[in-house]
This record gives sequence, structure tokens and C-alpha cells, in this order.
Amino acid sequence: MTSPFTELQVPVSGGSLTVGHRSGRGPTLLLLHYWGGSSRTWNPMLAHLDPQVPVAFYDHRGWSRSNTLPGPFDLGQLATDAATVIEALGTDVILVGHSMGGKVAQLVAAEHPTALKGLILVAPAPPEPPAAITAQFQQQLAHAYDNPDTVSSAVDHVLTAIPLAVSVRARIVEDSLAGAAAARTEWPLHGIAENITTAAQRILIDTTVIAGSRDLVEPVDVLRQHLEPFISKASIRVLDGPGHLIPLEAPEALAGELTRYRLNSG
Repeated sequence: MTSPFTELQVPVSGGSLTVGHRSGRGPTLLLLHYWGGSSRTWNPMLAHLDPQVPVAFYDHRGWSRSNTLPGPFDLGQLATDAATVIEALGTDVILVGHSMGGKVAQLVAAEHPTALKGLILVAPAPPEPPAAITAQFQQQLAHAYDNPDTVSSAVDHVLTAIPLAVSVRARIVEDSLAGAAAARTEWPLHGIAENITTAAQRILIDTTVIAGSRDLVEPVDVLRQHLEPFISKASIRVLDGPGHLIPLEAPEALAGELTRYRLNSG
């Protein structure tokens, strides 16, 4: 990161969230990470972003530095946490959600917070669960982060299409194992299968969906079928090459997309 970040303690149910924040010009990009990630998932992308762009990020309840916060860890609670952070920032916000964070972001946007000026969904979980989300699949997914070997298998065979640097891959494994037990299973057993189409239909803000051309988790056709029909102002942009972990596989391209959105929405 090329500009200093300060830390803001935001009171939430059961404790507080540590929010990294950098001030700058225009709306703040508030970054919500994926299931198994952490706020540092965004570090490679931030290295390619103009240091004058204001940014904020934190670890979801139950993950990394927030893993001592109590449950529940469901989508509703995560959305409440995000809305609380938006209010605490006291500035206009463009919400950027990756994967599970994208589904959380949809719930936040559906409530039309006054400060929310934009919505960017990065390889998001769609509001309508596709048919592939069966009970058997959910049980298998619940064990994806059981130990370093299962995490490594998920990273190498499911989550990525572009090889990652050894140090980046090591951070993924560490982050995936850093979640509270209940947080690790809440998403696969419940959140991933939750239908939030009613909420998604209330999103009225311009929404950019950034997809990876080789994403096995949220393929482009799944997003076209299970997201696009429910968010009226959504447009899908496909990045050629990456899989599901776009912030880590294609950080420069993602930074460019965020910059383009900010310029077009300004």
C-alpha cells in the first residue's frame, strides 16, 4: 500500500470491528471480502489503485481479526455490520463485495442507505441460488477449510485459474483457517443457499458485476441467469483469464475496473 491507513474501531453487536481507512477524494470504496478471506485479500489490488482514492476495509465477523466476535454469522448480521460501518465512516461510499461479500453487499444496497453511491459485485454469489447448490454440495463445501490440505486443494482446483505467488497462496491458507468454526460453516450450510431475490429487486443503484472468464464458483452464465434478472441496473463485465479470486489473480485489472466505475459514476 502506498498511502498510510488509519484504524477505526466501529462498535457492533458483541464488540467492535477494526476498520482500516484511507481518506481521499470522492466516495470511499468499502471492500467486503469472500468466505475464507480477510481484509488483506484486497492488498494486491490496492497496490494498483491510485493512493488518492479513499478506501476502507475490515474482516467480517468470525474471520481473521474479527474471529472473536460472537455470532450469529448469517448474511443478515453481516449486512447489519456493513451498514454500521458505512454509517461510522460518515462519507459517501461505493460498496465493493467479493463472492460472499457480494451477497452481503446486495442486502445492504437493498435498504438504500443514503451514503451508498455505487455498488460493485466481484464474482458475487447471486441472489438466486443455482440448482447446483444441493444439500450434498453444501455438506462437501462445509469441509473445504478443515485443514491446510483441504484449503490448498480448494485454492488449486476450484478457486483459481491463474497461479498465485507462493506468499499470496500462503496467506490464503492462513486466512481460510483463521475463521471461527461457526463462521466457517454458516456460509456453506445456510448463506450460499439463501434466496435473496426479493431484496435484490429493491436495488436501484447502478451496479457493475465483475466476473472471471474461468470462474468455476460463479461462472458468467450463472450470473447472467441468477443475478442479472433481479438487479435492474446491473451490467456484467468479464475479465479474461481469472477464476474466482479476482482480487488476487487479476489485481491490476480489478483496480482498473474500480477506477472506471468511480469515474463513470462521478
